[in-house]
This record gives sequence, C-alpha cells and structure tokens, in this order.
Amino acid sequence: MHISFLIHNAYGIGGTIRTTYNLARTLGEQHDVEIVSVFRHRDVPVFDPGPNVRLSHLVDIRKKSPAYDGGDPEHARPARVFPRSEGRYKQYSRLTDRRIAEHLRRLECDVVVGTRPGLNVHMAREARRGPVRVGQEHLTLSTHSKALKRTLRGVYPRLDAVTTVTQADAETYRDQMRLPGVRLEAVPNSVPEPGLEPADGTGKWVVAAGRLAPVKRYDLLIRAFEKVSAVRPDWRLRIYGGGDQRGKLRALIDRLGLYNHIYLMGPANPLDPEWAKGSIAAVTSSMESFGMTIVEAMRCGLPVVSTDCPHGPAEIIDDGVDGRLVPTGDVDAIATALLGLINDDELRQRMGQEALKRSARFDPSQVAGRYESLFADLMGRGTMRGTLHRARGTLLSGVFATKDVGHSMFGRARTA
Repeated sequence: MHISFLIHNAYGIGGTIRTTYNLARTLGEQHDVEIVSVFRHRDVPVFDPGPNVRLSHLVDIRKKSPAYDGGDPEHARPARVFPRSEGRYKQYSRLTDRRIAEHLRRLECDVVVGTRPGLNVHMAREARRGPVRVGQEHLTLSTHSKALKRTLRGVYPRLDAVTTVTQADAETYRDQMRLPGVRLEAVPNSVPEPGLEPADGTGKWVVAAGRLAPVKRYDLLIRAFEKVSAVRPDWRLRIYGGGDQRGKLRALIDRLGLYNHIYLMGPANPLDPEWAKGSIAAVTSSMESFGMTIVEAMRCGLPVVSTDCPHGPAEIIDDGVDGRLVPTGDVDAIATALLGLINDDELRQRMGQEALKRSARFDPSQVAGRYESLFADLMGRGTMRGTLHRARGTLLSGVFATKDVGHSMFGRARTA
C-alpha cells in the first residue's frame, strides 16, 4: 500500500506533527509511506521519520536556501483555495494553492491523508480520481468557526473518510455535519514506548507540560499547588513548555511566594526523561482536542490528575484506576486530587503501574493497525461510492465534467 500524508509543516514541533511521524514511521515498516510538507523552514526536521519514510516539501521558506520561495510574487498574493476561515490562512498564498494542486493532481498512491481542515479542502477539491481520500481532524469541530464548518460541509462529501482523535468528536461530526456516505471513524493519536525506565513513584515532583497558553489554565494549577505546598512543602511542581503566558505565570508564582516550589522549565524535547523524574502528572486545560501529554505521562508510569474537559481526558483516563478526573476550573478539586495521590504512596504507585499498562493501547503499532484496517476497507469497497460522491462534489462546486467518467454518469475531469 502506498500512503501519502500531506501536512502543514513537517519540520516544526507540535502534536499533529509528532503523531503524524509516529503513524508514518510505523506504517512504513510494512508499506510505502511518504510525508509531504507544504512548508520547509529549517534544514533538518525536529522528529525522525525513520529510514522507511520519504520526506519532501512543496514551498521552501528557508531564507538561506538556494531554492527559497519567499520572494516569489505569488507568495505575496492571498490564497484562493485554502479557506480564509482556517486558522493558518495567512501563511498560505497563491503559490501554495498552485504547488498543492500540482502535487495532488500528479500524486500516484493508494491513500492520501490530509492532516488539517485547510489541506483536507485542497485534497477534496484537487486530488485526482483514484486514491482513497482520508481527512484527519486533529482539533475538534466545536473549535471551528461557522464559516469553516460551512466550507467543510460543502466539500467533505468528496472524501472517503474523516477521522477524529476522540469518539466524542466523531459523534459531533455525525450530529452536525451531515456527510452521508463518508466514513467517520475515531482513531486516537499514538505515543511510542519511551525506551527508558518508568517512574517509580518515589520522586516528590508533580510535572506538567504543554504550551503556556490560556487554554491550558496553568494559572489554576499554580493556585492549586499553593494549597498543596501549604500541606506538603516537600513536594515541587515543574511546568515544561514555552508560550506567551510565561510572563503572567511567572508574576503569579512570585506574587504567591511559590518561587521555591514551582519552576517554569521552558521547552524540552524529548519530554520522556522529564516525565520519568516525576511521580504525578497534572493537566488543567479548559479544552483538549485529545490529550497527548496525558498519554505521554502515562506511558512513563505516571498517574495523571486532569480536568474533565472536552474532549479527550475522559476517553484516556479511567477515573480512580490510572488517574483522576476533576471538574474543569475547580482549584480546590485539583488540589484535593493531587494531595490524595501525594499523601498515599501505595495508591500513587498502584495508579502509576495501571497507567503504564493501560496506555499501551495508544502504541503506534495499535493505532497503525486501526488505520491499516480502515484504509484496506475503503480500498476494498471499490470506486463506486467515491465516484458518486466526487461527482456530487463537482456539481456542488458548479463544475460539470464528462471526461474520463468510467461507469458513472458524472465525474471529475482527470487532471493527471
């Protein structure tokens, strides 16, 4: 099976990039796999695609590169295909429109996978007939604007499948998007086995990691830890990550007099060694599309205290077994859950062992197996469903084509 991933920027760092590499590397052990990055901004990618995955790019924005595309006049003109309502719109241009279209029209593969809504729109409109088209949703439908939802509702019927990272989001798609004939499947992100000794639960550290952004609500965690340190001053909190909230969080820590108890550690890659130094992980977000850090911490043997926010934590943590779920925004509940594990060594270590065991279901081999089954099933269903839906999508866009129709009454003109 030849599988091609289309991603915004494979040379950066982030959850979508990390999980795409994890999946591609594992699929590459048995299949012909490539990752195609729209942008390239550095010479070497942060993550390793492995020896069996080809990595390429469409637009070079390295200023010192002889192939630098940033000066192309088309790059200064706004995109027409990439939806204006998509969060990354300002980074796209008439140049990216053209390069993405050229790539999709000449693409020879069995399955093409888009990794964000704007790229899924390109894929639905421009990929040539033949490959199975799978659009991944790494955020949630509820975070998209009304305008973007309208756009997706208009073009997603041309896809063969849409995958979400949680069952809750898959149900939202079924309820709100009306995509008859499009396979909707919940497939979680994958996290590989760390390759180091798991935490033993004896270190007196609570660990948190992620962007220092408002949605992560580290202010709640800091206020909760003020209550923790009042009872257990021997425990400390480390927060890993960078972001525009750093100054505000630093000021809050200083104002509460917690500078000897809470440490803003900055970004760390890899994070596994830092998780393994701790005994409890904490997540206090108001929203998570999945919860990669929850799984990462569990794979290192840490029980996780997390807010029960939409959408991911409750699908990862079994409350009271391998971690704790607490009400979103409740400082007292966060502090109480942390102290419950801090003050009970046996409970903390037992939950950590359960977290290590249960998180194995997110191993790339397990997740890749689910994708393999999905791809094979879609390919095995033949071309009739896809041809009919693509014909429908063509009519919706106001373009009628009769060239290369095959057995269908309607079809897109073949462009490659």
